[in-house]
Amino acid sequence: MLASIGYAVAYTGVGLVLLALGYFALDLLTPGHLGRHIYEDRSVNAAVVLAAGFVGQGAIIFTTIWTNAVSGFGTALGWTVVFGVLGVVLQAIAFLLLDLITPGRLGAHMTERAFHPAALVTAAAQVSVAAIIVASIWP
Repeated sequence: MLASIGYAVAYTGVGLVLLALGYFALDLLTPGHLGRHIYEDRSVNAAVVLAAGFVGQGAIIFTTIWTNAVSGFGTALGWTVVFGVLGVVLQAIAFLLLDLITPGRLGAHMTERAFHPAALVTAAAQVSVAAIIVASIWP
């Protein structure tokens, strides 16, 4: 029982670090400070895209833990880090590719205060990339 509590704390700690990494990656891809856009300027666009990234990352982390837990704690934790970082990188690449093929600057649209439909498309891309990674992990 105590071992399970320790595993939960370790996985949660790694998960929170990976979510923070995803937050900082999106912050780099958007102009200004992402937290200010969401909490002070109340940008629904930025919040939707960040939330989709978090949900996607959570799915990747969950799947990695679930499918690798039988291989031992250290191995499973290592794969969680690897696939979590891969998720952040591939979600950032998807954002940049979407930015290349759409008019305007995607990062600027994501930080606008008024709703922009590009936020939904970007959020869908974030979740889709995560789903692809989850499918590659699942046995």
